[in-house]
Amino acid sequence: MHSAYFARGSLPAVPIVFVTAANWAEQRAQLAPPARAYADAAGFEPKAGRHLLLPPAEGALAGVLFALENAEDPLKDFFRPGLLATLLPAGAYRFANAPHDARLAAIAVALGGYRFSRYRKPDGKAVQLELPEGTDGNEVSRIAEGVALARDLINTPANDMGPEELESAARALASQHGASAHSIVGDDLLKHNFPLIHAVGRAADRAPRLIDITWGEATHPKVTLIGKGVCFDTGGLDIKSDSGMLNMKKDMGGAATVLALAHMLMSHGIRLRLRVLIPAVENSIAGSAFRPRDIYRARNGTTVEIGNTDAEGRLILADAMALACEEKPELIADMATLTGAARVALGPEVVPYYTDDEKLATELTACAKAENDPLWRLPLWRPYDQMLESKIADTNNVSQGGFAGSIIAALFLRRFTTAAKAWLHCDIFAWNQTARPGRPEGGECQAARALYALLVARYG
Repeated sequence: MHSAYFARGSLPAVPIVFVTAANWAEQRAQLAPPARAYADAAGFEPKAGRHLLLPPAEGALAGVLFALENAEDPLKDFFRPGLLATLLPAGAYRFANAPHDARLAAIAVALGGYRFSRYRKPDGKAVQLELPEGTDGNEVSRIAEGVALARDLINTPANDMGPEELESAARALASQHGASAHSIVGDDLLKHNFPLIHAVGRAADRAPRLIDITWGEATHPKVTLIGKGVCFDTGGLDIKSDSGMLNMKKDMGGAATVLALAHMLMSHGIRLRLRVLIPAVENSIAGSAFRPRDIYRARNGTTVEIGNTDAEGRLILADAMALACEEKPELIADMATLTGAARVALGPEVVPYYTDDEKLATELTACAKAENDPLWRLPLWRPYDQMLESKIADTNNVSQGGFAGSIIAALFLRRFTTAAKAWLHCDIFAWNQTARPGRPEGGECQAARALYALLVARYG
């Protein structure tokens, strides 16, 4: 992160004046005469995203004009102020007037300042923001830190982010918060009855594993987060195309996202007994790779016929979900870069989610809107269950047609969550194809901020 926050009044800060087409005449009139004349001479227009650095007064930048959409515009972007982190020169700034949502604007500036610098020197520019009145700096920091953690993990290429490295990151987070962590690795997965995780990961030269983190008082409500940790996905014997394989370093985006969410929750000190389960594998090709038409018995006893080895994420999640259900938690929430069908249906920015719990759905939809973390509920359409039928096993891992791929995957997962009081599945993309305000190109942490807000509202 290159953006930073500091205490109100601790440093002199350059004012940022938010303007819109509707209020520009009023805001222009309030500018000092030299600044007003400069804005006119520069031809500044209050079109959303435009900015103007006002001329210095006695050697210091006098201020910044930044244009937003009109308040009544239904397409206004609450994260547009995130552009400021990349547009402004290094220095300290403050909001001179309120944007559409000051809290979201502050979060957007923090998230917009993110840079992935592991392999390339950062630009060194530090844009600091004085927190707006009434904004909780600790809350902004824990959200920004969590998102940065997820983005760093997703952006790291698979040669440096295999199952072992993902486990190291999870253990470091657990240690930071005083949580316990252990793992089951390689052939020990079979000894402890995780056959699907083992089958998917056994062909790689880096051993598959199940990472298990627990935190909080045992008497508190139990919530379990499960993240798909496929550190690279070739597709297995049903190999992907070159274009389909290009970004598969992000196939552990679900694992990165639940670690980010866990950081937010533990930093908050939420009253939960939190558990994080991450099945971490590489889906590789070798003589020991699992094959189409193989049949495996999952942890809960369900026999699964392999219709396609490129539908591996739901297999490893199934074993982890079966484990989670054994202690009957209040909620199981899983995050997974599960299907291309989700992107066809809703595109890269909107995350489809699934649940049978109407109250949970209502609360989550409201939190997604409030946090500018877009989610959209899709149905667990029961008649489609029959598409998963197998003639020789309890279920197939894919349907025989190409329809409703995201729903079919969710219906498969649902079969392994029956003992939980509530279950939530988010089919995330975990990637920004192009840069947008507060959301740089590359790895992205989707759905975590919305679910964090919901859990804090319930258990905070």
